[in-house]
Amino acid sequence: MLVKLNNIIMFALIAFFISRILYPIYISILRKYKLGKTIRETAVTGEKSKIFTKLHEQKKGTPTMWGGIFLLVMGLMIGISYILKDYWWIKNTLFNRQETYVILFGFFSMGLIGLIDDFLNIKWHGTVKWLSAKAKLIGMVVFSAFISRWFYSRLWIDYINLRPIAGKISLGLFYPILTFFITIAIVNAINITDGLDGLAGGLMTLILFVLTVVLFFNQTYIAATVIAIVIAILVAFMFYNINPAKIFMGDSWAFALWGLIASLLYFLNMRTWIILPFIILFGLFIIDLTSSFLQIFWKKYFKRKLFAVAPLHHLFEYRGINETTIVMKAWFIQGLLAAITIIIIFYQMNKILIN
Repeated sequence: MLVKLNNIIMFALIAFFISRILYPIYISILRKYKLGKTIRETAVTGEKSKIFTKLHEQKKGTPTMWGGIFLLVMGLMIGISYILKDYWWIKNTLFNRQETYVILFGFFSMGLIGLIDDFLNIKWHGTVKWLSAKAKLIGMVVFSAFISRWFYSRLWIDYINLRPIAGKISLGLFYPILTFFITIAIVNAINITDGLDGLAGGLMTLILFVLTVVLFFNQTYIAATVIAIVIAILVAFMFYNINPAKIFMGDSWAFALWGLIASLLYFLNMRTWIILPFIILFGLFIIDLTSSFLQIFWKKYFKRKLFAVAPLHHLFEYRGINETTIVMKAWFIQGLLAAITIIIIFYQMNKILIN
C-alpha cells in the first residue's frame, strides 16, 4: 500500500511542477492572441443581466480557456506513465481498462467540447453562440446517454447503493434514465458555481481529495492516481486563479470535470456506498444549482425574479460581501462537508468489517 501511495504522490508532484512551468507560457499565449473572457450581457431568463455585468465588468479580457492546459497536462502524464512502465518503474500505465477507461473518456471527450465552446465564444464574441449552444447541448446529451448505457448494458449495473440509509436498490431500466439526468445536473452545477475567482477550483479540489481517499481505500490505485493528478493541476492553477485572477477556467474545465466526476461517481457506485455521501460532499454546488433553477422557475411562472441575481454566490456579492470573503467562507464550509463525508464513509466501512 505504501508503494502505491508513493506512486500516487510522485505522479501528483510531477503534474504539479509541469503545470507550474506551463501556466505562465500558456497565459502569455492567450494574452497574445487576445483569448480573453467576454462578460455575458443576458441572463438565462432572457433579460439583460445588468447586475452581473456591473459586478464583473472589470474582469473582461482576462485570459480564459484554462481547460486547454488541463487536457494537455493530463495527456502528458498518461504518456509519462507509459515511459515509466517501459523502464519497469511502475507496473501499470494510467490508461487501464478496469479502472480508468471510462473516467478518462469522460474527461477528454467533454473537455474538448468545452474547449471548442470557449474558443467560439471568445473568437467571435458570441456571434456564433447558436452553434456553441447546440454543440454543448448535443455533447451533453450524447455523453450522458453513452455513460448511462455503458454502465447499464456493458457492466450490467442497474442499482444504486444507498447506504447507510438502505442497501443496493435495483432500478432496472430506470437506472440509465436516472444516471442520465444526474450527469446533466452535475455539469450545470459545476458551470454555474464557476463564477468567482478561486471559488469552483477550491471547492472541487476538496471534493476530488475525498474521492481520491475513497478510491485509495477501495484499492483502485490507478483511478486514485488519475484523480490525484487532476488535484495537482488544480492546485497549480489556483496560484493564478485566486483574486485577482490571471486566468479563468472556462467551459472546457467544467466539461472535463463533469465527464470525469460523472463517470467516477457511477464507477464508485459499483464498489461502495458513494451516492448519499456524494450528495453531502457536492452540497454547495447543489445549492447554487437550485438557486438558479428557482430563479428561472419564478421568472417563467410568476413573471418576476425570486432573487435580485442568481446563483447564490452572486447574490452575496450583490449584497456587498467581498468576493474573497465569499470564496474563503465557501472553502471553509466545503472543508467541513469533506470531513463529514469521510467520517460517514469510514464509519460504514468499519461497521461492515466488524460485522
